[in-house]
Amino acid sequence: MSLPTIGVAFAQAACQTVEVAFIGRLGTEVLAAYALVLPLLLLMQMMSTGAMGGGVSSAIARALGAGRREEASDLVLHAGLIGLFMGLLFTLVIETSGPAIFRAMGGSEAAVMHATTYARILFAGSVLVWLANTLGAVLRGAGNMRLPALIMVVGWAFDAALSIFLLTQTRLGIAGAAIAYVATFLASCAAMVVAILRGGAGFVPSLRARLDGALFKRILSVGLIASMMAAIANLTTIFVTALVSRHGSAAIAAYGVGVRLEFLMIPLAYGIGAALTALVGMRVGAGDWAGARITAWRGAALAGVISGMIGAMVTAFPTPFARAFAADPAVQEAIRLYLVIVGPAFAALGVGMALYFASQGAGRMRLPFVASLARITVAVAGGSWAGDRFGLPGLFAAVAAALASYGLIVASSVTPRVWSGRGA
Repeated sequence: MSLPTIGVAFAQAACQTVEVAFIGRLGTEVLAAYALVLPLLLLMQMMSTGAMGGGVSSAIARALGAGRREEASDLVLHAGLIGLFMGLLFTLVIETSGPAIFRAMGGSEAAVMHATTYARILFAGSVLVWLANTLGAVLRGAGNMRLPALIMVVGWAFDAALSIFLLTQTRLGIAGAAIAYVATFLASCAAMVVAILRGGAGFVPSLRARLDGALFKRILSVGLIASMMAAIANLTTIFVTALVSRHGSAAIAAYGVGVRLEFLMIPLAYGIGAALTALVGMRVGAGDWAGARITAWRGAALAGVISGMIGAMVTAFPTPFARAFAADPAVQEAIRLYLVIVGPAFAALGVGMALYFASQGAGRMRLPFVASLARITVAVAGGSWAGDRFGLPGLFAAVAAALASYGLIVASSVTPRVWSGRGA
């Protein structure tokens, strides 16, 4: 169940990386514009797939696990309306505040101009992105991982091909990449609608379902908390980057490489986690809390072992990785320092992220949210103190401690006391 979703995540990363290579040919200011928009784009993708999308998958899985097929059918309309609202919200924010946000991020006037052009086209299609990812979450919640994965893998391949064509064969500039993205999600959204209406989730939803506040709450009780956690995760990276910048350009370059390696854990954790959300949700819906906990820990063990192996590899052999990403000896040394100190914490990150998605399925999000707050507190407050007292090694040690604390707190929530039918 995990492999199709992992494949989509890596396909997306590969296609967007290729796209960036061609955007970079348009000039430094254009590439800077892309960098200004990227955090907002990643936030939308994270919220619509793993965060609010997790709320949708969880609600669908619990309804089906309890044998409430009609409720699952009604949830599709409610999920679609939430996706519509969130998509319009992102469009409104960019239209009204986009240039101000990009200036606040430190963009030059030329970069802000390109970023505004790119973002207004890109986020004009926010509704399509939210609806496609919401409907994909419906299919995953019903246990159908392959169909949404197939649609999105084809979609990302189409996006890369169209984007490269528009960037290289027209005078659209970076607007071409935005047009390709919107066209991709228009096609993906249409494909998801057809898949749902043809019974891809195991039922055909009714578009005339009566709106029910309890069903909105079923999705939002998980989705809103998960969305806040996604925002906190992004803020953590931004704040730590600011702290690292105090230690010089070599340090910030090294942290940029390290964070990208850390982000490679996300496709793995999301792939396993999406399956856990559905499997745990179905067991919880059926009242099998013990089975839900066993399933969660099996998935967490798998994620922990794989991410731990990656962490052990970069910790044991930091020099080849450092040389692969940097030629400057100072940057190489800083990368090695990061890998040796933070690498051992990758296992805890993998476990924590897998159990976070499992917690979505269980509808038990309180302690995972506390874990995200602990992570940003330890990384930022602890990193500021340790960085001033012990230099860059102290700051990186705080980052490692933040990842470990996140994993431990999330893991502490998957117990019979918290994961039980009380308050379900």
